[in-house]
Amino acid sequence: GNDVIISDPSKPRPIRLAAAPFEDLIEADENGLLPRIGDDGTRPLDAYARPAGATEGMKRIAIVVGGIGIEGEAGQSAIASLPGEVTLGIVPYGEDLPATVAEARALGHEILLQLPMEPYNYPDIDPGPNTLTVAGGTAKNLDRLRWLLAQTTTYVGVMNYMGARFTGDDRALAPILGDIANRGLLFLDDGSSARSRVGAFASDSAPVIRADLVLDGDTAPAAIDARIKQLVAIAKERGYAVATATAFPSTIARISAFARVAEENGIALVPVSSLVRADGS
Repeated sequence: GNDVIISDPSKPRPIRLAAAPFEDLIEADENGLLPRIGDDGTRPLDAYARPAGATEGMKRIAIVVGGIGIEGEAGQSAIASLPGEVTLGIVPYGEDLPATVAEARALGHEILLQLPMEPYNYPDIDPGPNTLTVAGGTAKNLDRLRWLLAQTTTYVGVMNYMGARFTGDDRALAPILGDIANRGLLFLDDGSSARSRVGAFASDSAPVIRADLVLDGDTAPAAIDARIKQLVAIAKERGYAVATATAFPSTIARISAFARVAEENGIALVPVSSLVRADGS
């Protein structure tokens, strides 16, 4: 309506991120546009990253909220009400992915693409079309990966969507993580499976990071708050911590509440890219 927006000059203006891909960082194939490292060595991870801001003397926490872009989830609310420092995970099956991504980035959110990977009990539990499977083999999985990566642009990396069986299998993982690294993307393991082998593939040339915990396995507000407390404890001990979550209403509410008091507790919320980029900017 006619609400008067009073801007506070002491507050920095929100960061807006462009949703158009850089010409030099895309290649076309039959699926659409795929990310690539630019001729000058610029990675999509660098080009589409949200600047982290000043974090000196602060403990850093990255929170990635996935499930954005699926009908029925609280995705719109997550995009609008979570602070821009919170990274968003986009599922590649959304009705209007380009608009969702454009809106998220306009409000300052860095994006990860969620890659459907084989869970135990597949296909009774089915992440969706073009799921990467252990039995699929390298050629078919790389085909499927290209389809998934072409569903949208301007993401800094990818994360698993389900996938406990796939992420536990070195032979299935290796070519996928190799392709992702060669495209200049980060890979985030969502922290949901204790058997994940993703961490074994981390190297200077492959920016791989594993979440310390999932915030909302139990969506009760008190349970989420307890997990956030745990996350803060990890950050205070190690200097940084990473969590994943899903865009449920209670999750969005509790993360937003935490974000409002994080700074006064010596915590800087940072985009996930800042934890794997060498300059940390």
